[in-house]
Amino acid sequence: MKIVMKFGGVCTSSGTNILRIVDIVQRHVREGDKIVLVISAMAGVTDELINLTNYALASNMSEVEKSVAMIRERHVQACLKAIKDEGLRLKTIHDIEELIQELYFTLKIVSYLKEVSPRTRDRVLAFGEKMATRMVWRALLSEGIKAEYFTGGQAGIITDDNFGRANPIMSLCEDRLRENLVPLLERGVVPVVTGFIGQTVDGVETTLGRGGSDYSATIIGAALEFDEVWVWKDVEGIMTADPKIVPEAKPIPKISYEEATELAYFGAKVLHPLALKPLIEKRIPLRVKNFFNPENPGTIVHHETSNDRIVKAISMIPRVAIITVSGAELYEAPLVITKVFKALYDVGANAIMVSQSSSQTNISIVVPEEKSQEILKGLEEGLPKNCDIAWEGDVCVIAVVGSGMRGRPGVAAKVFSAVAEKGVNVRMIAQGASELNISLVVKREDAIKAVKALHDTFLGG
Repeated sequence: MKIVMKFGGVCTSSGTNILRIVDIVQRHVREGDKIVLVISAMAGVTDELINLTNYALASNMSEVEKSVAMIRERHVQACLKAIKDEGLRLKTIHDIEELIQELYFTLKIVSYLKEVSPRTRDRVLAFGEKMATRMVWRALLSEGIKAEYFTGGQAGIITDDNFGRANPIMSLCEDRLRENLVPLLERGVVPVVTGFIGQTVDGVETTLGRGGSDYSATIIGAALEFDEVWVWKDVEGIMTADPKIVPEAKPIPKISYEEATELAYFGAKVLHPLALKPLIEKRIPLRVKNFFNPENPGTIVHHETSNDRIVKAISMIPRVAIITVSGAELYEAPLVITKVFKALYDVGANAIMVSQSSSQTNISIVVPEEKSQEILKGLEEGLPKNCDIAWEGDVCVIAVVGSGMRGRPGVAAKVFSAVAEKGVNVRMIAQGASELNISLVVKREDAIKAVKALHDTFLGG
């Protein structure tokens, strides 16, 4: 069997867990499977690198030094535990020291200039993957497993120059990934590739956006036409709801590409929203497996679906805002709508939900909370003066997802009845043209009881 396996977060967060990765890989190599590994940063490291960038922008170099030292110590301690061969361990620690010095130097430049370009931000955020991947690579070598290290770009993930959320150029990815990785696989070598990172045609480093290591894995799986892509997590698979909100949530054995994409888009953290895109055309399954229970089959995501339940899962985006534009005359409506979406485009934001009045004189959009003030500024500068702009924060999006809703009457009524019985006021609603989801906006204080009510109604039995 040919499998791309992606490990990151909790899976790479300690030397003990890295040894667990080695054990999983070793078992599959012995069984004759051809494996490509995609590795993402230790849990919390990417967030810390974002914080480091902000500290540097504020010229707070004492916090930079403290955080950089903490990141270094976490990686060195993991090396000491995971890499048994002394020579390989010392080489890895030396690599980490060099990367840490490079990171600190980059942050000093940011502090000096008091600005950070998207390209520089990508450079900073890529350090977590580079350090974690080197540790896993050398831990494999230490156990006698033939392996070779690549950054995503070196392996062949070629992207455009949309720094921060680069788009793969799949025709180039396919050619280069096959050229670089297939000969190694034929010789029994395990390529160990940094997730999240690509590069432009000119060799400039890019990143695929937060959670982009899943995307890296599926790009490689599609390019090499592997049998499956396995994403290892600390849960039993894709769950019917976030277990932290609904302790009774259960793993979903089988789910379609469309359903999984909807869940990812509407806040389920198990997969990157774009991760399934490379696999769909080639009908390659993706499997979400539990790192701490590898014998469990997990959730398989494929082109087929089952309608054994009307609803598959409930997901939530916790921090959003509603922006409403009103007051435009009917003849102005197309111009106003164009300017609204241009304001989103200019700050790199997506409209999570859109609702428009039948008169076309009022449009409401749901946007990520962290982008809302930038969007408001753009709207105030770009819209006609007779338009009114209103903003509402402290709200969440809740999505009810399942292919069983297609063509089935009464589902929406059941959704609204479930939340109404708990005293939850719905601020905005939308249903996708695919009929795969019904999404609603509620006040943040009502979100947990709304999710629990919907889960009890559709998935509690």
